[in-house]
Amino acid sequence: MSSFIILIAWTISHKSSRGHLQTKTCQDWLLDGSGLAIQGIFMPLLQALLFSELCQHLTTDYQGCLKLSLIPSFILSFVMVDYLYYWNHRLLHLKLFWPVHQVHHTVNQMDVFGTSRNTIWTSLLIIYLWINPLFLYLLAKPTGYLLGVSLTSALDLWRHSRLLIAPNSCWAKLLSPWLILPEDHAWHHGRETRDYNYGANLKIWDKFHGTYYQCQESPSALGITTSLNLMQKLFFPFL
Repeated sequence: MSSFIILIAWTISHKSSRGHLQTKTCQDWLLDGSGLAIQGIFMPLLQALLFSELCQHLTTDYQGCLKLSLIPSFILSFVMVDYLYYWNHRLLHLKLFWPVHQVHHTVNQMDVFGTSRNTIWTSLLIIYLWINPLFLYLLAKPTGYLLGVSLTSALDLWRHSRLLIAPNSCWAKLLSPWLILPEDHAWHHGRETRDYNYGANLKIWDKFHGTYYQCQESPSALGITTSLNLMQKLFFPFL
């Protein structure tokens, strides 16, 4: 939540970013608002419910059976689950699943409000919903895992924002070799390059599997066009 507030404050404080927000249509705001509500309120509640169900219906022999310390449990969340998400994201770009992911790619400008734009039930197909409650159930000390979840969420907001790092800065030299930055994710939303840069946190998965794309310039155009109406985008994105 704090990262969301900080990024909103930054967006509002910068004239160019404010200008981009003013060009958003009412439909864009409805899609973005519903997505943020689903992602920020409904999904955490559903994850809590899933965790509660696990505790009630599975034998307690498995609860807390993973005895990982802080750093390994953080790596489990930030690295290993990130790799699972990479493949989850690639699956959503296949022809079979693309209809339920395409609404996210109607974002035509990078801003924090568009982070969760999606068909309302798309989040049910994202691995985080199912795997996070499971590991919180299995881990004896989930603090490190929760830190990884929080950092992943913050980076998700940041990479959809317009808060870029100066190319030749120390931060760029430190983060660019391994972390997915907003400029990397912008190419994933590029009109002609959306089948690249699937990773959430780390670039290593895209580089290893040949789906990494890097360019010093920004994409000439973002987002796809679709003939779906608002209700189709929200509930039934199949033509």
